[in-house]
Formats: sequence, C-alpha cells, structure tokens
Amino acid sequence: MRTYGAVNLNVLWFLIGLNIVIFLLTALRPDIVYFLGLTPALLSRQPWTMISSMFVHGGIFHLIFNMIALYFLGGFVIRAAGERTFLLTFFLGGLAGNLLFVLLANPFSIGVGASGGIFALGGALAIMVPRIPVFLIPIPVPIPLWIAIIILVLLSFVSARIAWQAHIGGLLLGLVAGLIVRKRRRMYYF
Repeated sequence: MRTYGAVNLNVLWFLIGLNIVIFLLTALRPDIVYFLGLTPALLSRQPWTMISSMFVHGGIFHLIFNMIALYFLGGFVIRAAGERTFLLTFFLGGLAGNLLFVLLANPFSIGVGASGGIFALGGALAIMVPRIPVFLIPIPVPIPLWIAIIILVLLSFVSARIAWQAHIGGLLLGLVAGLIVRKRRRMYYF
C-alpha cells in the first residue's frame, strides 16, 4: 500500500496505471483510439467515449505530462480534501471538459486525454490553496499555484492539436469544486 503520511494514494496509482495500460493497448492497436476517443459527431452512437476518452492519450509525451500532473495535483487534492473529492473533481471535470469539447470543437475531431480532469484538479487547488509555491518548467523559481494555472490555460491556445475546450471546461468545474471545498472546510491557511 502506497501512502503519503496518513493518506492512501492507491486510487491515484490505479488511475495512472489504467492510463498506462490503455496507452499500451492503443500503441499496439491504434484503431482502438477511434472506439475510445471522443468524436462529437459520433457521440450519439458512442456515448461511452465521454468517459473512455479521459484514459486515451495521443502519444508518449502527452501521457507522461498528464500523468506527472495527475500525480502531483491529484496527490495534493487527496491530502487537502480527501479521496472522494479528488475522484469527484477529476471525473466531473473530465466530463465538463468533454462536454465543452463536444459543443465547441470540430464535430469530426477526436478528443483524447485526461486534461479536463487534471485542469479541474488544478482549478480546485487554485481556489483552495492559491498561493502555494509550485515549479513550472522552465521557470527557475517557484510561483504561486494560481499563476501557474493561468499560464497553463494560456498555453492551451498555442497549438491546434490541444483541446482547449476540455481544459477550460475542466478548469471551470474545478474552480466551482474548489469554492465548495473551501467554504465547507474554511481553508484559509495558505
């Protein structure tokens, strides 16, 4: 059992492992992406892709960056607000991101990745602990988390291959989740 202090991170490791397994499957059988990825025009025939697309990645670097972010942000949310809040924020953020993708993206594009859920975790933390210092490569000094989240959102718009819709949808859900948690737990200590 993997723990940090008194916190169990098994659910986080399970999600990371699931992403890796699905990545390996899609590397062996690339056609699986068409079955698991979210294509807005096919949503009525493939409704499961609103969830399955959160575990499919478009390449090794996409997977690595998302899993690093999931590990650090997810672990922090688990420690700050609990496993249930982590799971709800991640999955509802992924769904919110996918919904915005369906509404705003090219209907024949394929959306994949955990970014909606990850941005939801980042948004929640930006509200719960906005000033906690984080490192964001290539910035050589720690910056407040809320600034790092803004930078990452802005970077969402630098490439046509990035589903900015999923990032924004997840972030908005995360901000609401963070407000709920902060109000419920009166988190004003950072």
